[in-house]
Amino acid sequence: MTDQSSKPNGNAAINGTAATNGNSAPVKSQLYNPNRQVYRPQSHYHRRGQRSHRNLCCCCCFWTILTVLAVALLAAIVGAALYVLYRPHRPEFSVTNLRIVKMNLTSSADSPSHLVTLFNLTLIAKNPNNHLIFFYDPFAVTVFSNSVPVGNGSVTAFTSDKNNQTSLRAVLSGSQDLDTDSLTNLRSGLKMKKGFPVEIQMDTKVKMKMDWLKSKKVGIRVTCDGIRGTVPAGKSPAVASVVDSECKVDLRIKIWKFSF
Repeated sequence: MTDQSSKPNGNAAINGTAATNGNSAPVKSQLYNPNRQVYRPQSHYHRRGQRSHRNLCCCCCFWTILTVLAVALLAAIVGAALYVLYRPHRPEFSVTNLRIVKMNLTSSADSPSHLVTLFNLTLIAKNPNNHLIFFYDPFAVTVFSNSVPVGNGSVTAFTSDKNNQTSLRAVLSGSQDLDTDSLTNLRSGLKMKKGFPVEIQMDTKVKMKMDWLKSKKVGIRVTCDGIRGTVPAGKSPAVASVVDSECKVDLRIKIWKFSF
């Protein structure tokens, strides 16, 4: 006969308890957290798509940089070839005559010092190039004496042909009140034994043509110094000394624009 007491109790199994060594112990139930994120492995297709997108971007950047470098290299080669073939030079300017018609400085204790001036300027523009033509816009001309502006005027637009010289004339005048610093500098220059210093500054834009090539307009500044003037006596104009005068031409363009 079989002892029925040795069989497990079905009711105990149903109620969630088990008999071990004659002692019953509770079984821990697993808690469910609805806020916990379920781990889902990433798809291999998605990772492949990210890699291909990155590869495409790197490829585009590489070819863009390579194209820019190739264009820059080609431009440098063309520029070097044009320079060797044509040997372009900057234009040259020189002052041939400067007459000081009026240089009147008046001062009083009740009013600021006042300066009235009148100059007649003659200069030469030279084009030393065999294949290059310059097209000048009107010049804005300013006369300085010891860093003080004492007159201004203009020079009309003109064209400077190949290996050509152009004579230019301008009337420069001024009428202005001077502050203390300007008056001190001007008087200091007027006391110089060799004559007061005169500097002429001219600003304009120029376009260049080289055979079939044409450039955009670029700004230039012509600065002429080394001129010595004297105050005119009476109604006769004083002729300034221009023997030691020298003119420099500077390109006034942005860094990223090409210049010869």
